[in-house]
Amino acid sequence: MQVPEWCEYLKLRNVTKTFPGQDVPAVSNLSFDLDYGEILAFLGPSGCGKTTTLRLIAGFEHHHEGQICLAGRTVSSPDYSIPPEKRNVGIVFQDYALFPHLNVWENVRFSFNSKARKHNDTIKFMLSLVGLYDFRNRYPHELSGGQQQRLALARALAPRPKVLLLDEPFSNLDADLREQMRVEVKNILRATETTTIFVTHDQEEAFAFADKVGVLQNGKLEQFDTPEKIYHTPLTRFIADFVGEADFLPGTIVQAGVVETDLGLFPSYSKVPEGAEVEVMIRPDDVKILPGTEHTNGEILQRTFRGSINSYMVKLDGGTVLHSDQPSTLLFDTGTRVRVQLEVEHVVVFPRTNQESDRSHSYTPDVDMSLAGTKQVI
Repeated sequence: MQVPEWCEYLKLRNVTKTFPGQDVPAVSNLSFDLDYGEILAFLGPSGCGKTTTLRLIAGFEHHHEGQICLAGRTVSSPDYSIPPEKRNVGIVFQDYALFPHLNVWENVRFSFNSKARKHNDTIKFMLSLVGLYDFRNRYPHELSGGQQQRLALARALAPRPKVLLLDEPFSNLDADLREQMRVEVKNILRATETTTIFVTHDQEEAFAFADKVGVLQNGKLEQFDTPEKIYHTPLTRFIADFVGEADFLPGTIVQAGVVETDLGLFPSYSKVPEGAEVEVMIRPDDVKILPGTEHTNGEILQRTFRGSINSYMVKLDGGTVLHSDQPSTLLFDTGTRVRVQLEVEHVVVFPRTNQESDRSHSYTPDVDMSLAGTKQVI
């Protein structure tokens, strides 16, 4: 079969999948590129198409439109599909799917569908890599949760897959072990230069683990970018709200490139028309709270102690409620009048929610105090 010019490593072009009896596609017009050795996290709410995308890449589902290309070879199109067993795609399921009647060594050997001795060196290497060689004679029920996960990973990596798919790989682990396993698994994937896609609901997990993040909603890819850009410059209001805590400060474009809010003037994307009503995305680390009896503009509604930080809810005099993360040593009682200021490095504005589009207009400003007048700009 002729390989399209755009095929390099893993590429999806305009992939659409609709299940029987459904009018809305589970995956709609999905396109992205992933380079060799990169780690991609799919992030989004339940039912957004994350797992369906993995199953399409693996070959467990067949799409109705578009193409999937892996390592320079088209593996599926509407009228053509390579069977899953011939795609050389590794999979680690949420429940690990280990064979309880096989010991650690035998579980990994099963991935070769052969007992040939030529695989022994690879099995030994993989078990050593994941720290399980000394446990090779144990059975899955004799391993801890973290060890079971490493065994599932070793079994998936042993045949040297072209791409590894992980479906909620850390969801069954407690919080401390989950963080430890994220680091260990990422190091293993780096050491083996394994191109990886994993699905998660946990944004912290996605940011810590992945080189690229794809945010899905209703089967559509809302944004595909680095974790930093997803967080700081989201393309839609949905992403801003879904990824990290975000508040939205009402404002108005008063002149080209300037938005006016209750907390001052901010530079904004110059193509937003003058007079447009917008919302400025505010993260909790953008909001500074200062004590004082004069020139206050807000009131503390609530304080939540979170160990290293205090998380405050503060109501501005204009009625907007913002969240603010402050050092745990900075204490304000509920009802305290305070001065609220913003220190925003990435100014992202959205049209008001009752307007036609929620696509963002972002600008990473140099501080221009000439805009300030008597108000706080940054």
